[in-house]
Amino acid sequence: MTIKILLVEDDKNISDTVKTFLSASGYNVDTCYDGNEALVKFYDNVYQLVILDIMLPGLNGHELLAEFRKLNNTPILMMTALSDDENQIMAFDAEADDYVTKPFKIQLLLKRVDALLRRSGALAKEIHFDKLTLLPEDFEAVYDNTELILTIKEFEILMLLVQNRGKTLSHEIILSRIWGYDFDGDGSTVHTHIKNLRAKLPENIIKTVRGVGYRLEVTAQ
Repeated sequence: MTIKILLVEDDKNISDTVKTFLSASGYNVDTCYDGNEALVKFYDNVYQLVILDIMLPGLNGHELLAEFRKLNNTPILMMTALSDDENQIMAFDAEADDYVTKPFKIQLLLKRVDALLRRSGALAKEIHFDKLTLLPEDFEAVYDNTELILTIKEFEILMLLVQNRGKTLSHEIILSRIWGYDFDGDGSTVHTHIKNLRAKLPENIIKTVRGVGYRLEVTAQ
């Protein structure tokens, strides 16, 4: 599976340097130079990691972090010149995963990126949740040793729910993540795919949170 990283940094020299090294490491990198553009890109794509500056035109890094956390648990690495305790505490309180201050050594940044991706399971060839095993590279899913015959969209929805285990995802979030920000559809599209996905699962691990959306739950032992 291709690892996509969103790099939000308004200094073009720093952005170009970081992107060059991340790309050389095999990552697919989207860059943004302001917060408003970054929010649109985050809505319109699925990223395995975000590298986020704080001092940005438009929405700043703290505001973006809060918006991102409303949507999912994508690992977020703050990369900023603000080294004071207040900004670091504010970022970690808002559920940032790591914090690097400028200037930094690029090799250290790459190691932190690798560590966050390993911890999140993004680099894993197999992802496990309860009785479910996902193989992202092959778009295959196995439940309790039984292979599930899923469409690409059904697999992507299941993968999204697993990546955000313990969190309820709204119809709008699933729609934007799987079909894209500009998709001309509504919540019924998600409902239909969830219904079909449930029919293929031996046990119903997808819980409906009425009026909100869907989340995974562990089956009874």
